[in-house]
Amino acid sequence: MSINPKSNLLLNTEGARLNRRPLIIAGIVLGIGQGGFFDGIVFHQILQWHHMFTNIETSKTVAGLELNTIGDGLFHVFDWLMTVTGIFLLWRASKREDVSRSTQTLIGSLLMGAGAFNVVEGIIDHHIFKLHHVKPGPNELVWDLGFIAVGILLIGVGWLLLQTERLAKE
Repeated sequence: MSINPKSNLLLNTEGARLNRRPLIIAGIVLGIGQGGFFDGIVFHQILQWHHMFTNIETSKTVAGLELNTIGDGLFHVFDWLMTVTGIFLLWRASKREDVSRSTQTLIGSLLMGAGAFNVVEGIIDHHIFKLHHVKPGPNELVWDLGFIAVGILLIGVGWLLLQTERLAKE
């Protein structure tokens, strides 16, 4: 395969154009959902560092835990909807003959979506609305900024995967 450098198209061995855009969009949407699930499962449930509204209502009382459980549930509904949408977009893209089936494109897009989740959720929930911190207590700002930095790193690695594939095929 080769890539037309002026577009988002790959050329297969027969010279037919393969579009990466549907695969990239599906991967980003799926990555957002999976990034959210990772956050909820690891930080909310396994480590129990925070819940959705721990800066608004402590999770150390029954009433507080009930509110935070509802918040976590709504958060997981969003993750589920993004995941289902991403799977649907991926399935639809797989049915098209003109769409690339590149593993590198999909992985790069998934990383970009997960990273975008971290950056957006980190800025909105941790800094703008102050709903919770990644790890409340000493150094909570460091944990919050580290969460955003990991998101930026994931976006960067995903973008590099997309670019190196494009450059390698030229």
